[in-house]
Amino acid sequence: MSEAISNILGGMEVRFSRFRPPEEVLEIVKTQLPEPAAGQALVRMLASPVNPADLNIVEGVYGVQPELPAVPGMEGCGEVLRCPGGELAVGSRVIFLRKGGAWAEEVVVPTEELIRVPDAIEPVQAAMLGVNPLTALRLLEDFVTLKPGDWIVQNAANSNVGRCVIQLARERGVSTVNLVRRESVREELLGLGASVVLLDDEEMVAKALEATGGLRPVLALNAVGGDSALRQMDLLERRGSHVTYGAMSRQSLKVPNKFVIFKELTITGFWVSKWLEESARAKIEESYGLLSQLVVAGKLEQAVDGSYPLEEVRAACRRAGEEGRGGKVILVPRRG
Repeated sequence: MSEAISNILGGMEVRFSRFRPPEEVLEIVKTQLPEPAAGQALVRMLASPVNPADLNIVEGVYGVQPELPAVPGMEGCGEVLRCPGGELAVGSRVIFLRKGGAWAEEVVVPTEELIRVPDAIEPVQAAMLGVNPLTALRLLEDFVTLKPGDWIVQNAANSNVGRCVIQLARERGVSTVNLVRRESVREELLGLGASVVLLDDEEMVAKALEATGGLRPVLALNAVGGDSALRQMDLLERRGSHVTYGAMSRQSLKVPNKFVIFKELTITGFWVSKWLEESARAKIEESYGLLSQLVVAGKLEQAVDGSYPLEEVRAACRRAGEEGRGGKVILVPRRG
């Protein structure tokens, strides 16, 4: 990729100046970027997903809020156009380690916020590596030492994190009890490598034990909260670990004493943004390197519902907030 491709730095970007629903406040603006300095790279964006967290940030209800005006986009994949310090070669494919700014045609980014990924990786799949696959990987590696033959249980199994958990667990020989709200997703999840798929209802525990031959999971991954989380605790093995990384039901965890006294469960949480802030660069690169290899090998894939140009960002956000999607909504910047 020649540097001559970008004679004028900048192009179009998505911006918001107040916290409201995305359809009300997102705007497309033209921008001019400064020349990248040492320690920075000019990156042409190739693809960026619309995550629930992106929508929450625009709405002003996420755990951290940016200074306004701001450019959304927590993750994305791009191609290096210029890098004065030479840390990254021109033409390198990179993904982001930042809390926003990916919804643009071009960005100037500190090289420490970029991770090199293989050229062979497809840009849309690379764009989705930043959050969900990394969350799934860390959930499987950081709380319990899982062995082939172990069982885990997860709710929201049809979510993007849930689908990644299924595929990564399959590669490790770990069996999964996958809890869902709709029967219609059962065959699709089984096709990804799910061991058991059950409705997340009052009969789940009995059905799960029947399916596992009485073996109880040693790890529960909770993205829902409320009664769903309690059913997971009921199913868990004594001294198992229960990890909360989401709260889709918006219901709090109210843990009965019996689970901490008699079952001695470990109950904790996980936030991938904090993990990225606190982890060594080498560990981060190792994690993304492993995930990239699995994607290139066809062993890890995330579904895509549809792609939208930046000019249709409001429609993309509207679609991303709808039920029954077939995967992630992707923004694909393009030049007129």
